[in-house]
Amino acid sequence: MKNLFVIVFIFLGTLAQAQLTSKEEVAPELVEKREAQKKEITKNYLALKNNLIISDSLAVVKNATALQQSLKDFRFKKLSLEQMNEATTKRKEIIDLVAQVAATKNINKQRKIVQLLSVKFWDLAPKFKAADAALYLQVCPMTSAMWLSDSKEIKNPYYPKNMLTCGEVKASL
Repeated sequence: MKNLFVIVFIFLGTLAQAQLTSKEEVAPELVEKREAQKKEITKNYLALKNNLIISDSLAVVKNATALQQSLKDFRFKKLSLEQMNEATTKRKEIIDLVAQVAATKNINKQRKIVQLLSVKFWDLAPKFKAADAALYLQVCPMTSAMWLSDSKEIKNPYYPKNMLTCGEVKASL
């Protein structure tokens, strides 16, 4: 019985060491690829938001399609099963909203959908944000509409003609 205990102890110790080693030895090219995917997601969201500011609905459709694809290609890492399920569900909700944005050329409909999209995107932004990037959560106090930006400067994508500079930074990553 004592020998069995020793063998199990050695086996578990070896298994734990193997897991620790595999986590430590992540290939640099995989880290670079993951960071590139994160930058792509953020770039596509910001391009979509910036094209709402200039009211270019055709560019918004293009950006929404690109964002949809970059989100589909992204895989979450280092999450518990519960966290993975929650993140995957939220990503699917975001992808569905992005598909709705891509399906219409009506700029006002796009803006309405992106308001909801931005709320959901912010929830996952810590997982999508590249290590060397900053994101700011901005909110229009008149309407409570929120969006993300890579700059502290306020440019309201929902009301660019009447309230372009209406908003404030509420949080940052």
